[in-house]
Amino acid sequence: MLRKEEILSRTNNGLSVFKHYLPGNWRIGRNFLNPLYEDSKASCNIYFDRHSGMYKMKDFGDDSYSGDCFFLVGQLKGLDCNRASDFIEILATIDRDLGLGLASGIPAVVPPTATHWAATSQREDTPEKPAKPYQFREQKFTPAELEYWRQYGITPELLERYKVCSLREYRSETAEGKPYAYISSAAEPMYGYKGKQHIKLYRPFSTPRFLYGGSFGENYCFGLEQLPAKGDTLFITGGEKDVLSLAAHGFHAICFNSETVTIPANLIFRLTFRFKHIVLLYDTDKTGRESACKQEKSLAEFGVKRLLLPLPGTKEEKDISDYFKAGNTREDFLKLFIEFLDNLYSDTLIMLKSCEIDFNNPPAKAQVIISAGDVPLGTQGNLFGITGGEGTGKSNYVAAIVSGCVCPADAEIDTLGIHVTPNNRRKAVLLYDTEQSEVQLFKNVNNLLARAKQPGKPDELKAFCLTGMSRKERLNAIVQSMDKFYYQYSGIQLVVIDGIADLVKSANDEAESVAVIDELYRLAGIYNTCILCVLHFVPNG
Repeated sequence: MLRKEEILSRTNNGLSVFKHYLPGNWRIGRNFLNPLYEDSKASCNIYFDRHSGMYKMKDFGDDSYSGDCFFLVGQLKGLDCNRASDFIEILATIDRDLGLGLASGIPAVVPPTATHWAATSQREDTPEKPAKPYQFREQKFTPAELEYWRQYGITPELLERYKVCSLREYRSETAEGKPYAYISSAAEPMYGYKGKQHIKLYRPFSTPRFLYGGSFGENYCFGLEQLPAKGDTLFITGGEKDVLSLAAHGFHAICFNSETVTIPANLIFRLTFRFKHIVLLYDTDKTGRESACKQEKSLAEFGVKRLLLPLPGTKEEKDISDYFKAGNTREDFLKLFIEFLDNLYSDTLIMLKSCEIDFNNPPAKAQVIISAGDVPLGTQGNLFGITGGEGTGKSNYVAAIVSGCVCPADAEIDTLGIHVTPNNRRKAVLLYDTEQSEVQLFKNVNNLLARAKQPGKPDELKAFCLTGMSRKERLNAIVQSMDKFYYQYSGIQLVVIDGIADLVKSANDEAESVAVIDELYRLAGIYNTCILCVLHFVPNG
């Protein structure tokens, strides 16, 4: 009997099946017109799914064509992949059409399909067009040129880091082989974005504004090599100057050759492992708005969103560089981003607001159901676990650590011999409780503030009683509220989760428990904070 694994092993994880049934010179990871119907927009993509270990097809124009190679053949042949008898017929169809020889017991070498042969022949018969020769001479930035960049907040050190130079002369030739040259002047300066095998010219006051020399490869991406290994937010902008302007104000950014270019999905997929948010920050003119909407739709599976700047979209006021040039600061842009997060997480934050402890209106006294304490201690980017049975002193231990995070700078408090790094920058201190009642949590926090010698609750301390939320909602509320408070308070000093077992349906489910721990480790690394997790032992051990 034919097996799915045999088919995949003989067809390069399904890629040869797609090449056989999908005509045209399409490429992996690049959008193309679906040849199976009247497709007007290039919204079809073949990609490698790392989770299943096979190639799959995603069609944003008609989702009925989205799936693996067996699903596609089933669609073409009118068969249902989920029905056992139809799936066996699909395997037999692939084996027969591709000449694999698996059913006969004599596996054959997979012959190249017509599509693959045509593409190979074209590459052999039509050599790649060589890059046009070019030469350039650099010069030191003049004071006037440095002032041009400085109006966007861009420093000489940043220009050097991103390999931006001032050009005195540039020579190349047209498509017809006719040589030409450009000479910079005070009225028409000329800059270069240098790569390993190319250079992109930027002439802000001339026509044409952009020129290209050398080989740019398939996917030109400015700012990619300057990105950190991990970060909170990555902006995709419309141009190199925007990338530099964002970097000058402490934000991570990249850009492609233009706003209308198709962003490679495989690159965005890799970047999702390094950044919490990937946000489109295109120009506010008609082209920028339309391109941002299109890119957001095509990259929806990676959670890419778009942020619209409050600019009119005129030639002088349309991009993030113009935004900073107009006098707006990093803090002003952060406010825009926080508003963006408020809209993104509006439902969750509204729900979470009802769970926040209101210290001006204490909750009515009720019977104490569960009494426990929590406190995390460790290094930034890591988790710290506290376990113990009832009456082992967890509450006092936790209170001492949290008190050290919220006490006044000059106060001497009892932290039970524990050294706690002062929270001089007043970063957020977040306390999530999944076990105690509102009354007990209110009482414990008041005792904590008394230990910290605080006359009232500091604004950076947030305490939430999550007993009224379902287990599925609790982790989602923690993840999204951490993200919001991280930007609001310019960082998170400490996160305490009292009753971590209440974030999963069953603490004995290893897969579910490991998934929660992995997510918390990811958050600790992204926000550069310590997350303390309290695990309560049941009476029988």
